[in-house]
Amino acid sequence: MSIAGTLRRQEHKDAAALPRSTRTAKPVRAKSRWLVLAVMSVAAVYFLLPVWWLLVSATKTNSALTTTNGFWFGDFALADNIRALFGQEGGIYARWLLNTAVYAVGGAAVSTLISSLAGYALAKYAFRGREFSFNVVLAAVLVPQPLLAIPLYLMFSQVHLVNTYWAVLLPSMVSPFGVYLARIYAAASVPDEVIEAGRVDGAGEFRIFATIGMRIMTPALVTIFLFQFVAIWTNYLLPVLMLADDKLQPVTVGIVGWQSQQGIGTSVPYNIIITAALVSVIPLVLLFLTLQRFWRSGLTTGSVK
Repeated sequence: MSIAGTLRRQEHKDAAALPRSTRTAKPVRAKSRWLVLAVMSVAAVYFLLPVWWLLVSATKTNSALTTTNGFWFGDFALADNIRALFGQEGGIYARWLLNTAVYAVGGAAVSTLISSLAGYALAKYAFRGREFSFNVVLAAVLVPQPLLAIPLYLMFSQVHLVNTYWAVLLPSMVSPFGVYLARIYAAASVPDEVIEAGRVDGAGEFRIFATIGMRIMTPALVTIFLFQFVAIWTNYLLPVLMLADDKLQPVTVGIVGWQSQQGIGTSVPYNIIITAALVSVIPLVLLFLTLQRFWRSGLTTGSVK
């Protein structure tokens, strides 16, 4: 009997002796991997296809929108469209962008500060009613924002803040989700030993928070700022309810207003409206690309906790 034949028979015996789960593990993992890849590919196409259409359509003339393939370039008129956009109605689009930036930056910055203070306090200080307060925050996260629109409008009407910048800024300065994320991150990342060391060195509570807590919580704070910035930038219901003056409106309300004028007198061309939508998305993309290393870290820590 040859040595090679003996070895082959021994390999067959060893393979037969392996548990069925071990022999089928690799094929099952391979099938699962391909299934996940297929699902993710379909999801990517689903989400990216409208973005591609928006990008392509913004480069076309108004007539080319209906005479060329919707998903491929025709006459490249992006520069002309942008010039026409910012010249429309005396440059009102630039004013809308400025208003949106004021609402988003101001609201997100104050919201991040309030969330960091509240989240840090809920995580690091023991006081009566702490868990109840945190449960109220969690309940507020679950409340749909449109449910609060009418009560907010009635409240702001009573104090004569409707149709002012404050009508959008004040509600944007509070984020229950931001408080929740800050609390989770502070509990997971800010060591109690470091806080005690600061107290021993004579630092006050606010100084410890500002010099130690906020520095360690930077990834979570960037994540909170980004989420709140995007929520305010894309918000439509609150400003359309609170603001009647065109010069106070954000870009979302302005674009929808142009769209609603189609077929009525001298309406804004479709290619200009599409270009306006594309330009309004660019700041969000740039902000996410610039700060992605921070918000990824913030979300990861929150999910691990």
